[in-house]
Amino acid sequence: MKKIFFAFFVFIGAHSVFSQMNPEEADSLMFRKIYDMSLLNGKSYDWLDYLSNNIGGRLSGSYQAQQAVEYTKAQLEELGLDKVWLQPVMVPKWTRGAKEFAYVETSPGLTKNVNITALGGSVPTPAGGTKARVIEVQGVEDLARYGKEQIQGKIVFFNRPMRPDLISTFESYGGCVDQRYSGAAEAGKYGAVGVIVRSMNLRMDDLPHTGSMSYGETPVSKRIPAAAISTNDAAYLSGLLTMNNELELYFKLNCEQHADVQSYNVIGEITGSEHPEEIMVVGGHLDSWDLGDGSHDDGAGVVQSMEVLRLFKELNYKPKRTLRVVLFMNEENGLRGGNKYAEVAKSKNENHIFALESDAGGFTPRGFSFDADKAQFSQIQSWKELFKPYLIHYFEMGGSGADVAPLKKGDVVLAGLRPDSQRYFDHHHAANDTFEHVNKRELELGAATMASLVYLIDKHGLKKIDTAKKEKL
Repeated sequence: MKKIFFAFFVFIGAHSVFSQMNPEEADSLMFRKIYDMSLLNGKSYDWLDYLSNNIGGRLSGSYQAQQAVEYTKAQLEELGLDKVWLQPVMVPKWTRGAKEFAYVETSPGLTKNVNITALGGSVPTPAGGTKARVIEVQGVEDLARYGKEQIQGKIVFFNRPMRPDLISTFESYGGCVDQRYSGAAEAGKYGAVGVIVRSMNLRMDDLPHTGSMSYGETPVSKRIPAAAISTNDAAYLSGLLTMNNELELYFKLNCEQHADVQSYNVIGEITGSEHPEEIMVVGGHLDSWDLGDGSHDDGAGVVQSMEVLRLFKELNYKPKRTLRVVLFMNEENGLRGGNKYAEVAKSKNENHIFALESDAGGFTPRGFSFDADKAQFSQIQSWKELFKPYLIHYFEMGGSGADVAPLKKGDVVLAGLRPDSQRYFDHHHAANDTFEHVNKRELELGAATMASLVYLIDKHGLKKIDTAKKEKL
């Protein structure tokens, strides 16, 4: 009896102390619990190990993508969530085929092999490959300067590099990725027979980086093959062209576009205890490119998002609002999963108030970017001091993530986790996007950082936008 009474007394005393804390102290204590749980008893790294090393690259429509769906669904079910389900979505299926091959021929019989990889969605070369003279351009807008007279019958070599003087590597990437995405469609209008694109990479290495590309409205019969070339070989080819613009390049791609196939978004949910109709989302994309195992892009975001819900379960924190983890399929070459989730949410008239995406690698977290109203952002900034002990200082307006973007309407706030990006493009869409390049501690810090923001929004809510006033402005 004395032991029971003593335990009851300790419980009441602790509860009394906790209830006397001001809100900021209580939030700070919860932060400490979240970070401790993630760093001392985290699950994200083990999940990523399996996803990367037992399943591997997860290109949309592939067997590995389906394995990832089944694995993550099973892991979410083990967490004891209130609901776990699969959301069907039709996705494109593109296969790379046999390894690509290319060489530069400076004179008859004198050749040097170069490292290339097909861009995602490219058509194959003819069975015997494509061989032609090369014309170097500095981006899509540069094509008009040369015109059809100089481009027709040649391979266009897009060689605009990512700018190394920009601190934001994503800004650098955005400044030249159009040549990868639409270069083939635009060069084809001038009669080019193929395109080779400098890899989106700030580092000089021998690894070609793939990525999505589009032919736009170009008829299938007029589409030309497109490949990325490593940064080292791009520099080599460019140097040769300054001495010999008569040289030829040969390349062979064996890729193929198939009919769409069914896949799934994987969704898990903790139902809100007070406002179940208000939905918060955390997520990343389950698909990846096939050259590596997709650990940074976006295995890290997947397991960090799963970990947010696990942390709350382990800490016995019952969110007021419904919290969902959504593992989106097909971000890399179609965005079908993100669009399908938003479409279903709209059809059900669901009330999403917040969505947070992790799709910038598993590196050290620096903060968040937000797509929010000024009043909402001001409220979020008021929480910044809570993050400073964890060296999280970046709170800026400026976008969220591709998969959560279709949810944007009304009061919903969108956010993106922003890790340190300086090494991200060393691995992005390349064969070295593999598990050994992810640091366990950095990954776990990212998961805790996401959970902390979700906790604050769940506890305190978000300001409503005066839409009438906004429309007048």
